[in-house]
Amino acid sequence: MDYSVLENSALFSGLSAKAIREVLEAVPHQIQCYDKGEIIFRLMEDASRIGIILEGRVEAQKPFPNGSQINVSVRNAGEMIGPAAVFSRNRKYPCDIMALQPSTIMIFREENILLLLQKDVRILRNFMAELATAAYMLQQRLELFSYSGIAQKAAFYLLMQYRQTGERTIRIPDSISKWAMTMNVSRPSLHRELKKLEMQGFIACNAHRIEIVDSSGLQSLLTVGN
Repeated sequence: MDYSVLENSALFSGLSAKAIREVLEAVPHQIQCYDKGEIIFRLMEDASRIGIILEGRVEAQKPFPNGSQINVSVRNAGEMIGPAAVFSRNRKYPCDIMALQPSTIMIFREENILLLLQKDVRILRNFMAELATAAYMLQQRLELFSYSGIAQKAAFYLLMQYRQTGERTIRIPDSISKWAMTMNVSRPSLHRELKKLEMQGFIACNAHRIEIVDSSGLQSLLTVGN
């Protein structure tokens, strides 16, 4: 295995490929491959495994009894899946984790991830930072859903991404359709509101990216009706 692919993983940040290899050789784990559309962790399954994505992309999906679904998040190569569920009191996966494309996952059982965390304090620190970041992002998602207007939801999402990255050009997550599902709105409605924001001079849209032209204008939308 080429351990250099893990140097960009948040969990192993600060470690060289050589150090990562030495740590992993001492900790039991499995490497599993999943086809596009295959479920990696299933909703309400006993949470006993944590994954690190080596290749591919996966998505956390929350289905509801009425057939609707919220796409909670997308994870890319180097990111973890399942850590919060494994160490929660409930110990159940709260979502389906599905491969969006052929994906390779490094899987650790709970006792082995604990062993991994003991090997190097940098790994422990990175792990705690990832859990804290996940909790922060959940708070952001809750704030997103507090806005009733589609324009407000779009504005909040764009501003949130801008504050996190410092970049005014925001990549649309996968597609307008996927983005609409993430915000629990319809694609035509989101597309219509984005065009309105563009006409107002707040943003500039192209096929896969949105440029924030007037961040103050977007911010002003969040105070309307609140």
